Amino acid sequence: MSVLLVVHHTPSPATRELLEAVLAGARDPEITGVDVHVVPALGATVPDVLAADGYLFGTPANFGYMSGALKHFFDTVYYPCLDAVEGRPFGVWVHGGDDATGAVRSVQKLTTGMGLTSVAAPLELAGAPDAAARAACRELGAVVAASLL
Repeated sequence: MSVLLVVHHTPSPATRELLEAVLAGARDPEITGVDVHVVPALGATVPDVLAADGYLFGTPANFGYMSGALKHFFDTVYYPCLDAVEGRPFGVWVHGGDDATGAVRSVQKLTTGMGLTSVAAPLELAGAPDAAARAACRELGAVVAASLL
């Protein structure tokens, strides 16, 4: 069984709603053989990362950057996992009030440095989540989970 690690910082109702949509996609009943592990960014550890076959990262955009919690996660796991995770698939979603570009870019710099492989376009979401945002998140979760099959 493959393991998909979902590392997130979802402090607001909007970010939590998007996380739930991502998880619905990752846990789609048609995708079998993938175990989805969900860990808040401040609780995710090196063993979590090493045990996973792929990753989903979710964060709010805070002042044009990823959340401090997700940054702390990357600070904690970057060097210990550097050579061990190269080539593993990932996806990312970012929610901002009006712009998530800088936060997406910051996550991409770290995932590129770790040698992770993007298997879906990053989601830059702004404003209150609507049906289209939830559908995009569900698709992101499904695409990344399916990439582990």
